[in-house]
Amino acid sequence: QVQLVESGGGLVQAGGSLRLSCAASGLTFTFSSYAMGWFRQAPGKEREFVAAIDYTGARTTYSDSVKGRFTISRDNAKNTVYLQMNSLKPEETAVYYCAADVIGSIATTASEYEHWGQGTQVTVSS
Repeated sequence: QVQLVESGGGLVQAGGSLRLSCAASGLTFTFSSYAMGWFRQAPGKEREFVAAIDYTGARTTYSDSVKGRFTISRDNAKNTVYLQMNSLKPEETAVYYCAADVIGSIATTASEYEHWGQGTQVTVSS
């Protein structure tokens, strides 16, 4: 059974930082075969793309709103993907989800991902 388990969310003041982790298990193929992505969904809004990394970790991409402040990375030996978030803003309060895409190349739309975690809440206070 595929499991993606996010952790690291919480309450932080505006301008602060958080590091999210997503540990994968039960994948059909090795973790290093999958592209990984982070999405977020605020109350009453659609799920939006945040960042993605290809299966090698060599290529990354970000939404314009987080570029320069967030960093996605992966440790294939630990089956884990990370999202370092700096200079957080109140409007970035949302549930953050990680996702896995078996194709392996970078994917920026939710429909490209086969597996999803349950999400972790990030709340940024003003």
